[in-house]
Amino acid sequence: MTDVRPTPQQAWDEMRSGNDRFVSGAPHHPAQDVERRHELTTGQRPIAALFGCADSRLAAEIIFDKGLGDLFVIRNAGQVLSESVVGSIEYAVAILEVPLLVVLGHDACGAVRASIDSTRQDAPELPPHIWRLIAPIVPAVQRVMRADPDATPLNVDSELVGREHLRDTIDELMHSSDIVSRAVDEGRLAVVGANYRLEEGRADAHIIIGPVSDTEA
Repeated sequence: MTDVRPTPQQAWDEMRSGNDRFVSGAPHHPAQDVERRHELTTGQRPIAALFGCADSRLAAEIIFDKGLGDLFVIRNAGQVLSESVVGSIEYAVAILEVPLLVVLGHDACGAVRASIDSTRQDAPELPPHIWRLIAPIVPAVQRVMRADPDATPLNVDSELVGREHLRDTIDELMHSSDIVSRAVDEGRLAVVGANYRLEEGRADAHIIIGPVSDTEA
């Protein structure tokens, strides 16, 4: 296991290249053999942390064609920040020294759909744990609906809501974590907010904070 850390740009280039291979149907399936498994018994040096939705279709290592020890992954329904999520991200940044954090949303997100449905006047009461999970997404729903006078819970653009929620999540993380914001300010970390397209398999960057460009070299 190498001690040489990639730059934020190198880490994002690796992630993007892996996603390109996945999209094209030619993944390499790296770092999944017995030797890699044995190597990792002495520690881990992931190239990136990824905070994404728990949706079964968002398996991070498959989407980005990575293997054991490559990604430090945190997931919950709707990629909603919590104390445990922020603490896990801070561990990845401060202790594991990852140069990249990817926050990954996706289209057709069930948590986003539930947050939209919860704003209907006739919405049924949700179980309390589910409501507490999706409640942070509701401001994005309300903001999108205010911007379109014709929008209702039945026709609002759920993908736009998802992108707004992605931005809210990153903004909240940057404001709530001195560790993350300082690492970005010092150029040691970049944060990429990406949206995954289920049909295409593509993870497109929508938000970039820090020393990363998404243009081809």
